[in-house]
Amino acid sequence: MTWDDIVAFALTLPEVAPSTSYGEPSLKVGKKMLTRLREKDNSIVLPDVPPEEREMLSESAPDIFFWEPHYQDYAIVLARLDNAGVEDIAGLIERRWRAIAPKRAIAARRG
Repeated sequence: MTWDDIVAFALTLPEVAPSTSYGEPSLKVGKKMLTRLREKDNSIVLPDVPPEEREMLSESAPDIFFWEPHYQDYAIVLARLDNAGVEDIAGLIERRWRAIAPKRAIAARRG
């Protein structure tokens, strides 16, 4: 999977727009980050993944999901795009979108 695949999926969600975060490509809903690319290792940052879930993901699919000590105190997991498929990532992105999207955007997605 590539960053372009992530962008194509995320842009199907209302109010998602390409942006930058920490100088790298990202996707945002308003001013809130949905996900961002880490170009140094071709992975993405996935917010709103609690530590318990992050542990489970990194243990069950270590070729895809991982985290670094820098993220230990944050609800974030990283995903290696080279090893991931849309089915591995889509649910996490949509869950984050539902957490940060305006209610009208969520209603538009349902309708």
